Amino acid sequence: MKLDKFIGMMTGHFDNKEQFDMMQKAGKIYPYAEHINTICNDKIKNIPKDFNGKFVVEESYYETNGKRPLDVLETGDYDCDSIEWGKVQKLAGQMSLDYVMKSIELGKAGLIDVVSTAPIHKEAIKLAGCKLPGHTEIYQVETQSDYGLTMFHVHNLRVFFVSRHMALKAACDYANKARVLACVQQIHHEFTALNIKNPRIAVAALNPHGSDNGLFGHEEADNLIPAVKAAQEMGINAIGPVPADSVFHLGKQGRYDAILSLYHDQGHIACKTLDFERSITITFGLPFMRSSVDHGTAFDIAGTGKAGTVSMLESTLVAARYWKMKHQ
Repeated sequence: MKLDKFIGMMTGHFDNKEQFDMMQKAGKIYPYAEHINTICNDKIKNIPKDFNGKFVVEESYYETNGKRPLDVLETGDYDCDSIEWGKVQKLAGQMSLDYVMKSIELGKAGLIDVVSTAPIHKEAIKLAGCKLPGHTEIYQVETQSDYGLTMFHVHNLRVFFVSRHMALKAACDYANKARVLACVQQIHHEFTALNIKNPRIAVAALNPHGSDNGLFGHEEADNLIPAVKAAQEMGINAIGPVPADSVFHLGKQGRYDAILSLYHDQGHIACKTLDFERSITITFGLPFMRSSVDHGTAFDIAGTGKAGTVSMLESTLVAARYWKMKHQ
């Protein structure tokens, strides 16, 4: 009972508002502070079953002149002086991986709700020993998630992908009935969780004009039409296949809530042409919300001070927006 009483006194939300207001009236600059103390036993692994104690974590926030400092979390002791601008290096790849893994650790522990990632260089992380091709695959595997569903968000377009980093020839074969149907089901599930009722999901065609009834290929008849029909039979509002030269325009007009692109460049070109800097990736299916910029590492301007901030800011804001949609 004494422990519970003490924990009750220690936990909760605390601030110095009274002191802050008094200093403000006196015309003095004074930091505003907030402290949130919560029990975190459920976030800690391998606690003995007979352990009766409590672990308490403190979150502290400070604000001066309306501005909050940016907290920076170190992930290791690196020889940063050896890093050269604009070059593929093993150490840089390792640092990138460490940052990603730390975000996964915090996300799995429930200590963060959203991760907004900067670009990583795939060749660099490969030099550091990573066997996976990119961010999305790392997050899916390391969180033991059933899937990592990639969505591009740009303006009012939401574009998903059957495949990501795969040779085009292989990607065309990869987009079979089973995979397309699985993607449509996942989109429906994730959008329903975002409180989007009966989401309209358009499946892009593979061939010109959607093959014109077999004149320009058979993939629509063999895989895409059966996948759409199977989804409709499940009660999903699936549409298509819609010719790829018009589906993105129709989506921009508001005809669809989501578009399923069949391969990487089919959707990337449409989104990045619309607005390169504000094309943002959201990854669904993880235990936390994850977003990313849609541009690369830009080695050609590394260290020159020319890189913009629009994409990184947009990535963070969009991820927070989707997290709020999911928790309304």
